[in-house]
Amino acid sequence: MFLPVKSNLSTDNTANSEDVTTTSNNSTQTPSDLSPPGPNEEVLPQAHHQNPGHCVASFAAINQMRTNAQLCDVTLEVGGETLHAHKVVLASVSPYFYAMFNDDMLERTQGIVRLHDIDVTALKHLIDYIYTGEITITEQNVQVLLPASSLLQMHSVREACCKFLLRQLHPSNCLGIRSFADAHSCKELHTRSHKYALQNFQQVVGTEEFLLLPFEEVKDLISNNLLNISSEEKVFHAVLNWVKHDLDERQNHIAELMSHVRLPLVSRDFLMTCVETEPLIREDSQCKELLLEAMKYHLLPEQRSLMGSQRTHERRPDGMKPYVFAVGGGSLFAIHNECEVYNPRTNAWSTIAPMLWRRSRSGVTALHKSLYVVGGYDGVNDLATAECYSPLTNKWTYITPMGTKRSCLGICSFDGLLYVCGGYDGASCLSSTERYDPLTSIWSSCPAMNTRRRYCRLAVLDNCIYSLGGFDSTNYQSSVERFDPRVGRWYPVPSMTARRSSCGVASADGYLYCIGGNDGTMCMSSGERFNLRRNCWEPVAAMHSRRSTHEVVEVDGALYALGGNDGSSSLNSVERYDIRLNKWTIVNSMVARRSSVGAAVLDCFHLERGLVQTTNL
Repeated sequence: MFLPVKSNLSTDNTANSEDVTTTSNNSTQTPSDLSPPGPNEEVLPQAHHQNPGHCVASFAAINQMRTNAQLCDVTLEVGGETLHAHKVVLASVSPYFYAMFNDDMLERTQGIVRLHDIDVTALKHLIDYIYTGEITITEQNVQVLLPASSLLQMHSVREACCKFLLRQLHPSNCLGIRSFADAHSCKELHTRSHKYALQNFQQVVGTEEFLLLPFEEVKDLISNNLLNISSEEKVFHAVLNWVKHDLDERQNHIAELMSHVRLPLVSRDFLMTCVETEPLIREDSQCKELLLEAMKYHLLPEQRSLMGSQRTHERRPDGMKPYVFAVGGGSLFAIHNECEVYNPRTNAWSTIAPMLWRRSRSGVTALHKSLYVVGGYDGVNDLATAECYSPLTNKWTYITPMGTKRSCLGICSFDGLLYVCGGYDGASCLSSTERYDPLTSIWSSCPAMNTRRRYCRLAVLDNCIYSLGGFDSTNYQSSVERFDPRVGRWYPVPSMTARRSSCGVASADGYLYCIGGNDGTMCMSSGERFNLRRNCWEPVAAMHSRRSTHEVVEVDGALYALGGNDGSSSLNSVERYDIRLNKWTIVNSMVARRSSVGAAVLDCFHLERGLVQTTNL
């Protein structure tokens, strides 16, 4: 006779393998079958029993039986070895075995099955996994496990192998992993290892794997616009090293490979001392044509816009993002050489290496993959010196000085050249213009502006350089003029609605924006923009703060106004202008207060990571 069981039994959850029993007085019928008991029907008690460790214990027992060759119904023969197993267990995990033992195949009724094209060690590991759900992937077995798991259609193991290889990516093995992934149709692994090779190309080209690549794969790498390199010289040397590794077989590929090296972008010194003197280049007629093209690009900078091709465009690695750099400037009793950088995506400022010289009222612009700072005032003298910052090394280096001392100058970059206009030389306002070519490290004179201007600003719009506002030593200017480098002349443009010296200027969305400045009586918060299509100026929303000697830059269709002076003190505040909403909002402030600040936007690749690495060095 069954005794009734109390319904409030306590359960112990500390051991997963312990049985769990619950009781109720309900009928054993399913809920849908329940009906009120009749007057003479007896309500019988019931108990629901569950063992959480049942599956684990059962599979452990089954695996033990496999080890002892008990109740096994199939023997797998591979590589001279025999492995005992149970068909139902193999088929439950591997679609390959499921089809073998269920479809109309010969192996369905066989007790011994011979397998081909699979590594015996890998098969042992995979059968262990089928019975236990566990597998250890190592550098020694991953190359046999991945193809074996692909054959047996064990996708979770295959995916685990791919993830393991992704974690092992290194410049010394990424090309081999890419080839392995391609051979076994691992699309994500192939894509990510290829991307890794592009991003770490400078280290990859020094490996044996690169030198052993077939021609088509070398061409695929060096022609890619996403190649991450500090200079095109690295690609030139990579091609030469690959060709010379097996000169007899590979010399016939030199011209086609060199057509993907962007020789117009290498320095003039490198072009003359390394490229022009290389016998493989001199002895090939197609390579000599490429050399002449590069020389022409160097000798005729004013015609570069007409010589545009794939070889004249900078490569842009995947992951390049815009950053705002704030450089130098002044605050109460101090001239700064300290610099900082802003990430618009995280709304955070970071410190970078200080300049080699303290500079306020300097010109700052980005060109190619570097930041240039030109002229300025050090607290005693107006400066002609200039320096260049590389985000790859977090270092500043001096470049060729200008021909004229300039503070309060206007600056911009266009067509691979750096232009500076106006400024103050310590004695008078300037109208002169100079141009710097980083490929030759030479400054050249350009036609002077029609008006003397210090504290003017430059911006590029529709392939022309605009010079706005400023101070001519007598009057604050509202006038604007435009320089067309293709013609080499300055042309008048409709004047702004307000006089603006030391304003902030940027081009965005086809408009030329002029924000803030000083009209001779006070600092302003108002702004306006030039509508090129209508050839007139239009008002825009005013900033939250009055600002002059500040900077305005454009990032991803938005404007940022930073630093400057509000008429009484230096500012570290920053505002963002939404062009679509015509609205300014406050964002994170700079670390330092900076009037007469210089700023520019430079696209960088993983800048914060590089700053940490160079700081640790």
